[in-house]
Amino acid sequence: MTESCDLKTTKIDAKPRMVSVNGINIPRGDIARETQNHEAKTPIEAWKKAARALAIRELLRQESERLAIVAEPQVDADGRRETAGEAAMRALIDQEVKVPVADEETCRRYYMQNSSKFWSAALYAPRHILIPASPKDQDARLVAKAEAERVAELVAAHPERFPSLAEAYSACPSKQVGGTLGQVGPGQTVREFEAALTQMEPGNVPTVVETRYGFHIVLLDQKIEGRALPFELVHQRIADYLDETVRRRAMRQYVEILAGRAQITGIDLTPETQISTH
Repeated sequence: MTESCDLKTTKIDAKPRMVSVNGINIPRGDIARETQNHEAKTPIEAWKKAARALAIRELLRQESERLAIVAEPQVDADGRRETAGEAAMRALIDQEVKVPVADEETCRRYYMQNSSKFWSAALYAPRHILIPASPKDQDARLVAKAEAERVAELVAAHPERFPSLAEAYSACPSKQVGGTLGQVGPGQTVREFEAALTQMEPGNVPTVVETRYGFHIVLLDQKIEGRALPFELVHQRIADYLDETVRRRAMRQYVEILAGRAQITGIDLTPETQISTH
């Protein structure tokens, strides 16, 4: 019997000379190539994630071989065909990792406990006039701010002139359509502009908004408040989320069992490790 592997091993701060699973070495070149599949803040962190992923794959490969599991390779939606080893690991997981499916009662309970997550986003219909200024030119921004305030006063006094004022003063292509931006939602404008919209109410009172592009004179024509999404609309999304959460937890537990009876050197297989057979 192989020696037990302690999952709480000493933190690794440098690339170990060798990573192995039950005496099978994982080539450093394979680990280096695998790093491109793992986002990380530093190269060593990416290297560790890659090493863990390959160590887990090796664990699964060895277990599928021990159990003599053979499966027909499948082709994914992009036309990529599994190798025989990948097919065997997939079949191993299907056989050994049992994941219960979230029923409607469980999904509805999650919906009730997390109701704030299931709201449609607010929508806005703004018009604007952009007075441009580089964020790196403070003198230009002071001039642009003064100009924006002057134009805002004109808009406040004569809101019906907004289209002609936009055509005369705005640096945005929207000036050709009276400064109208259409219906916008989250992520469709820069962060500063979006934050200002959430604080505005529809009407003819202009607001001067500063962004990285300069200063905007904004009128809000319409605001559609977000609303609670009905359970029926989000049921499948909740079910998919809960099923994936349970699947990942079950996979972590299964890998912990395999790692606990294996001899692993050079890398720490913590419960947070990402798991993939591809």
